[in-house]
Amino acid sequence: MTEIIDGESVAADVRGAVADEVTRLSDAGVEPGLATVLMSDDPASETYVSMKQRDCEEVGIESFHVEIDADAPASELYETIDDLNDRDDVHGILVQLPLPDHVDKRTVLRRIDPEKDVDGFHPENVGRLVAGDARFKPCTPHGVQKLLDAYDVETEGADAVVVGRSDIVGKPMANLLIQKSPTGNATTTVCHSRTEDLEGKLAGADIVVAAAGLPEFVDGSMLKEGATVIDVGINRVDADTEKGYELVGDVDYESASEVAGAITPVPGGVGPMTRAMLLYNTVKAAGLRRDVDVNLP
Repeated sequence: MTEIIDGESVAADVRGAVADEVTRLSDAGVEPGLATVLMSDDPASETYVSMKQRDCEEVGIESFHVEIDADAPASELYETIDDLNDRDDVHGILVQLPLPDHVDKRTVLRRIDPEKDVDGFHPENVGRLVAGDARFKPCTPHGVQKLLDAYDVETEGADAVVVGRSDIVGKPMANLLIQKSPTGNATTTVCHSRTEDLEGKLAGADIVVAAAGLPEFVDGSMLKEGATVIDVGINRVDADTEKGYELVGDVDYESASEVAGAITPVPGGVGPMTRAMLLYNTVKAAGLRRDVDVNLP
């Protein structure tokens, strides 16, 4: 029988550990703080930021929020980041993506102090991740690692396939899987839009991480019997529902769950872990900033 990987449950465990550490840091005179910056009118982005603020409140992290008009000049966003970089009460900075077309995303990511870059996207942090000395692991790949560990999925010696090569998920996920660590040591293939014989590569995979942003792109016929399937995708598709749409992953859950040994649902799989790992990174950043050891698993 296929095991359902419950991201909500594992994320709750992470939040519990973070809350305990926030209390311990507070006793040491450190009050972790996360700043979110929204420069968008996108309802989904507004929802994501609100959820992150609620998460902070739940675990005791101070949250600060800045909204910038989507039509404002890019310089206003840059100046906001500079101000947050200088604030002692802000330990983590998250600029919600996507950004307006007139704002250069790479400039924004480079502007954030790498010691406050709790997304893990600054070039310095990317370099440290690749070198095996991560300051902050990007939230979604780190969350996937935690899920694999929580469900005792053996990565050492496993054949893993990551579908998607984004800077946010695909590339860092592959880097984490190949590193020498208890949740690494996998033989990892990264597949993308130019990959030939994707089906053949998936057919031999013990672990599949689907992060291509294509609704129900991977189906059960492509999978090895007993494979562990981690579905990072979250896509809106038209549906006969009250909202007029439903959320689906990059994996066709119905057919994949008949073949997989373990699989994440959408929603309720990777999504909660991404948010939990943001809290994790924020607390870690606070400890590093104040030279206080942080005891998080």
